[in-house]
Amino acid sequence: MAVTGQGARQLKRLERLMDVVFALVIWRMFTILPRPNPDDLQWDSIVEMLVSEWVQFVVPVIGILIVVIYWLQNNALFSRLQATDAVHTGISMFQLFFLLFFLYAIGVGLRVEAAADTRAFESAAAALVGLAAHLGWWYARRKGGLVAPEVSPEEAAAMSKRNLAEPITAVLTIPFAFVGPIAWELSWFLYPGLRYLLGRRQQRS
Repeated sequence: MAVTGQGARQLKRLERLMDVVFALVIWRMFTILPRPNPDDLQWDSIVEMLVSEWVQFVVPVIGILIVVIYWLQNNALFSRLQATDAVHTGISMFQLFFLLFFLYAIGVGLRVEAAADTRAFESAAAALVGLAAHLGWWYARRKGGLVAPEVSPEEAAAMSKRNLAEPITAVLTIPFAFVGPIAWELSWFLYPGLRYLLGRRQQRS
């Protein structure tokens, strides 16, 4: 299928939009970190602030790491495209919506009493971001004319399998949310091992 100039131009605009949204989400997560109020000092030192508010720090930091991973994933996938169309763009818009929804879920978890359901809510929102990205790549592979010609079918399939690691990790963290906050936070570190295993499995197949 021939690539139209319109599809290529639309891809560049879509990439810029997604980069801006990812950057805004990372900035917003940084702004929700607790900070001293000069008019009402609650802590006598930085150490006391970190100790008493560690959950308020850990959750946004994990959120930033997750968003950065998805941003790197998005760059890797889009760098292998040469064009987009209305359906692929629509799927990408849903991915951005779920990214903002993930930011909303983190905000809910920080503003209400931390509980298993709020942690599971954050994991589910993160999984939706990854699933939307995977769906967009799946559609691009099957549509024809969207994936760059230098990307072989084997590389495209490998990208698809490797990038399942993000949503699978998010889904696996959900049961840990009901174990406790520390178990849930540590469960996110399943990601490097899962990505490695998926990569090795693809190499053997």
